[in-house]
Amino acid sequence: MRVPISWLRDYVDVQLTPEQLAERLTLLGMEVKSVEALGADWQNVVVGELLAVERHPRADRLTLTRVDVGDGEPLEIVCGATNIAVGQRVPVALPGAVLPGDRRIERTEKMGVVSNGMLCSGDEHHLTADADGILILPNDAPLGKPLVDLYGDTVLDVDVKPNRGDALSLVGLAREVSAVTGAPVRFPGTDPDENGPPIADRLRVDVEEPALCTRFVGRWVGGVTIKPSPDLVQMRLIAAGQRPVSNVVDVSNYVMLELGKPIHTFDAAAVHDNRIVVRLARAGERLETLDHVDRELTTETLLIADPAGPLAIAGVMGGATSEISGTTTDVVVESAIFDPVSIRRTAFNYALRSEASLRFEKGQEHRLARLGADRTARLISEWAGGTVAKGVVDTAPAAPNAQRVAFRPARVQRLIGTDLSSSEQQDLLARVGVTTEPAPAGARILVATAPQPLDVDPGDAETLVATIPSWRRDLTIEADIAEEVARVRGYETITGITPHTPMPPYRPSPLRLRDTVRETLAGIGLAEAVTSALVSPAMVERFGPIDDIVVAGEGIAGGRPVTITNPLSSQHSVMRQSLLGSLLEVVSTNQRHGREDVAIFEVGKGYGATEDGDSTHEWWRLGLALTGSAGPPSWNRTARSFDLDDAKGVIDLIARRLGLPTPVYSTLSDDPRLHPGRAARVRSGDALAGRVGELHPTVVDALELRGARILVAELAIAGLSGGQPSVPRTTTPPRHPTVDRDVAVIVAGDVPSASVEASIRRHAGPLLQAATLFDIYRGRPLEATEKSLAYRLEFQADDRTLVESEVEAAVSAVTDGLAADVGGRLRT
Repeated sequence: MRVPISWLRDYVDVQLTPEQLAERLTLLGMEVKSVEALGADWQNVVVGELLAVERHPRADRLTLTRVDVGDGEPLEIVCGATNIAVGQRVPVALPGAVLPGDRRIERTEKMGVVSNGMLCSGDEHHLTADADGILILPNDAPLGKPLVDLYGDTVLDVDVKPNRGDALSLVGLAREVSAVTGAPVRFPGTDPDENGPPIADRLRVDVEEPALCTRFVGRWVGGVTIKPSPDLVQMRLIAAGQRPVSNVVDVSNYVMLELGKPIHTFDAAAVHDNRIVVRLARAGERLETLDHVDRELTTETLLIADPAGPLAIAGVMGGATSEISGTTTDVVVESAIFDPVSIRRTAFNYALRSEASLRFEKGQEHRLARLGADRTARLISEWAGGTVAKGVVDTAPAAPNAQRVAFRPARVQRLIGTDLSSSEQQDLLARVGVTTEPAPAGARILVATAPQPLDVDPGDAETLVATIPSWRRDLTIEADIAEEVARVRGYETITGITPHTPMPPYRPSPLRLRDTVRETLAGIGLAEAVTSALVSPAMVERFGPIDDIVVAGEGIAGGRPVTITNPLSSQHSVMRQSLLGSLLEVVSTNQRHGREDVAIFEVGKGYGATEDGDSTHEWWRLGLALTGSAGPPSWNRTARSFDLDDAKGVIDLIARRLGLPTPVYSTLSDDPRLHPGRAARVRSGDALAGRVGELHPTVVDALELRGARILVAELAIAGLSGGQPSVPRTTTPPRHPTVDRDVAVIVAGDVPSASVEASIRRHAGPLLQAATLFDIYRGRPLEATEKSLAYRLEFQADDRTLVESEVEAAVSAVTDGLAADVGGRLRT
């Protein structure tokens, strides 16, 4: 919010410099993002008096003036404006002056007459919206005084936090200044002079949705004259970031900035039967809003309407048919309190976030409805003439009871770490309008409001009750009172202290296992992706939960999809149930940008709900996606694409890094997302389970992906949601050498290599230390239905060097076992 300090001084005395004020507001929680000096770019512009105004001798549309600037001889200046007269005081840009936009003024000749400068309009200095006429200054403006000394100002850009809607106004910020300086707050006068007809003859209001419009206050002003607002008003609005339009429209913006109360004014002639109805839109209704866009209204949109149809979208934007125009003579003033959630949803639905909707979204003080309507009617009658009808239409005049919050001064001390006495805390709270008194017997302390209210018995501790002013909607529990005490006293005055209890010398990170997985994958060249958990319904339908991946402590995937009630778009309306779809979107994006080689991973969650929707659950998973080249060629390696063995190698590396058993793979042929001949289930003990394989060609085509192969995997790992990797354990290096034997086993083409390896390990005996598949061969002289699997067997004993006979016996046992288990024979 832009805050001109000169305007702020109408409501509170400010003795601080702009920089000091900015610092104090920031320490109060109202961060000042910038301090802007208005008028810093007005150089050599002074106040002058018109001594003569005559027609230019050679141009009918120009005027020749003589201007006294208080120093030296009067200046002759040629001017094209028509609103000037002798005796007026005006801004004069002298030769060499610099105006906003780095516009430089020099002595020039115009139609044969030398012009020694320029008379300036308000628009040329960004003071008013009038670009045609000269800015007429007050008669008592000192001659020769620099314009910056007369109208220069300092504007603070204040970042008001979401819970402090009351501070989105000059009066609200004046209260904050008062809390710092002790200067009293001056509230602007609101009561209008009611000398018109009775309001009952001019306006009726029916609220059909009292839950969405808790209070509606209406006023009527007749006989107004639409014209530009006074110059001072325009200057203030422009400095605050608002565009002046006309006196009546400017009143509503002025009151919104002043009191924080959004106001809407209607042309009374457009309100049929003098009756306003606050209701929900009906199916098929449309409204042309003030931005001249014809909008189809949803049935959840709250409207300000009349018997003939919609007039405005409540709290968001008015309609074009009822806007204030140059022919308006009578005005209806609307000042209402709307449901914050309804306004936010409506503004988002129509992409119409405005200054008004911003304030409604944060909640409005109940009494502001009447104060805003009264202040608006008063200013309209002052700036536009006219008469204010007697009385108001008010649908809820009774003020709600003041909020009362019980708190314990001792607990406040403990929460903020100070030694403030009870009386000191009461004094600090009084500076922001919070009155206190001893709590009645039996009072309980409210310590939380969500997810459900929670209160406690104060016991024997001293207890006070704070009566919260109506504008402070953010003070609801004891901790809020403690925060307010700390804020007003000054966070910077609270000294830092160390905890009284000893801290543990070391606390293991609960995310260590997850970080180990991430570091391992990043170390071998995979890039980590972080994708949105909100996806499209089509993605969830294609990539549903993999419910047979079960690892203790990591949740079981399943349940119906979790849908978002108010999604940003249809493409982000459901919570994902698998990481594969998100990773493939990343692959697709990279391919569209010409990057064909992609190796990525993500650690993320899937989400599901029970069939009745009463509860939800989530599960952590690791996802992988590999496509393109597995690496650049080198002297000992040719270029090749990622294949299933690469994906399995990544999984094997993760298992080794986490100290898990060697993963075991089994055939997977019933997953429609994966190639039936190039997919597998994987398990490593009870700590790792998942699926890995090549994406099915039909899925590749459906997602419009490129690349011969796209390898994906989704794994559940014990401790991924929170845990520690196992402690590495080492053994004494063996004293005796290993003996290697290479065997090539011929088996049928449909026999999985995992079955062959399992048979080797089962029959080799305790001397076998490792069995590694290093080659697969198909072709002559083998039959077309056969394949050859070559394994390197590593034998070793802890207590002796093996002799040839021991190794040959083990190999013979393996040969016999392969023949019996998988019908295999050794290739010679």
